[in-house]
Parts: sequence; structure tokens; C-alpha cells
Amino acid sequence: MKIKKLKSAHLLKDSDLSRDEIISVFELTAKLKKAVKSGKKHALLNGRTLGMIFEKSSTRTRVSFETGMYQLGGHALFLSKNDIQIGRGETIADTSRVLSRYLDGIMIRTFEQNKINELAEYSSIPVINGLTDDYHPCQALTDYFTIFERVKTLKNVKLAFIGDGNNMVNSLLLTGAILGIDVSVACPAAYTVKPEILEEVMKAASSSGSKITVTDDINLAAYKADYIYTDVWASMGQEEEMNERKKHFESYRISKKLLSDNCPDALVMHCLPAHRGEEIDADVLESENSIVFDEAENRLHTQKAIMAMLMK
Repeated sequence: MKIKKLKSAHLLKDSDLSRDEIISVFELTAKLKKAVKSGKKHALLNGRTLGMIFEKSSTRTRVSFETGMYQLGGHALFLSKNDIQIGRGETIADTSRVLSRYLDGIMIRTFEQNKINELAEYSSIPVINGLTDDYHPCQALTDYFTIFERVKTLKNVKLAFIGDGNNMVNSLLLTGAILGIDVSVACPAAYTVKPEILEEVMKAASSSGSKITVTDDINLAAYKADYIYTDVWASMGQEEEMNERKKHFESYRISKKLLSDNCPDALVMHCLPAHRGEEIDADVLESENSIVFDEAENRLHTQKAIMAMLMK
């Protein structure tokens, strides 16, 4: 199986990849998914080891990366912040330099973006962003692959997001803008996209022809969408804000009425975990239009492609 090497040594944010590189990731993802379905071996990273640093817990990120490394012929090490010295005050720089002597790649799921940036600065091996407070590139790549495997060309596609202007929105906007997909986002005014993120998105959109809309009107965002997406109202680390957030987000819910009024044929997406009855109604999540669990499955295949293209 032929592997194209990515130009960037790391995947720290969505804009580390060009449009052509994203399409290459998608093409390899499709091949790897087909290999799994047909039972074909694809040990592209035979004997390689990935260190997985978790400062934020996860279901999909841990299981998909760990299973992915196994299927690629390698090995994954789970490293919680309590398992390594970074949890006891060792500097990120020292941790990075030590792990670079042992491993072939690092995936980190953490809070501040500057942590992963520093980790990469001192690393001689690829570093992959498994999620920060600013970006979630592996999930966004997975989401757009889930669309790509249905429509291939990605032309004339509109994705609408309803909810919090969080890391997930940032990555959906940025990757969508790079690909030339129209992305419309509806957030409460107090929880909208950060200006510095939007500036980067608009710059990418001006090159690709993507139409970007950021509003507080859920009907405007959802109108004629092909795909409609949401995420929890309070991300990890924001649990104490939940009562206050509910006051702002109460009307920012994907319901059957929102769909029937604006985009009755839209496919429904969610990065999970989902809080039924909050950001999405149960009858929508469980409907025939839901492709939520296709997304979840595709995390495995997309991340295998990313690891292979960075670590091969």
C-alpha cells in the first residue's frame, strides 16, 4: 500500500495540512477501512510505538488510537498525567526529549494549545493533536471523511453547526474552509467563535471559495444544509459552567422541527458523547438520517491514515 508522506512533521492544528494532503488522508483512510472490512493485513507501522498522553479522559480517542496502532502492526502506550513525571512538575520540553528517545510518535489530549506546541518544538518524532481547547483536527478530518465517502468531490456541500463555538467548531470551520466546503455556524453571542480563529478561517476560505457564516440564528445556519452537526454545551473542564450555559443554549438544539423547517434531508452528525435532550433530541440522534456512529467508527480508520502518513 503506497503511503504519501505529509509535509508537516506534526499534526497540531487543521491548517498543518493542505487541501491535497487532506484528500490524500481521505484516500488512504478509505483503503484502510476496506482492508479492515475484508480482513486484509496492513501492518504499515510494524514494530512502531505510539505514546498516548491523556490529560483529558476519552472513550473514542483512546480506543481508536490504541486499536489503530495494533491493526497497523505497532503498539500504543497509554500515559495518563498521573503515570508520567509531567504530572509531578517535569517540564514539557524534558518530557518531549525523553519520549523522543523511546517512541516513534506521540499523541496528546490536553487543555492548552501551547502545551502541544511546546511538545512538538522539542520532539524529534511526530506529535498528533488528540484534542486541545482550541482544536480537534482528528475529529474534523474524520467528519469530513464521513462526508467524502458519500459524495467524493465535496463540491456544493453545506455543513451547519449548532451550539458552542468551541474547539470542534474551530476545526470544522478551518478544515471546511481549506476543503472549499460551505460551513455555517450558529452560536449564542456570548459563546461564538474567537476573532483570531475566524480570521484564519476566512483567509483559508478566500483561497478555496468556501462560504463561511457565523451567526446566532439557528434557522439561518441550518437553512438548506446537507449535514447538520452539534456538540455538547459544556466541554470537558467547563462542567461548573453548565447551569449558566443552559440559559444561553436552551434553544440551540437539533430537533425534528429545526430539520423539517430548514433541511429535511440533512444528515445528522455529532462527535459524541451526546447529551440527549440537550444539544440534540433523542429521536433525531436515533433517526435514519443520523450518521453519528459512522463518524465514531471512522475515527479508527482516519487516525490510522494520519499515523501512517506521519510515522511511516
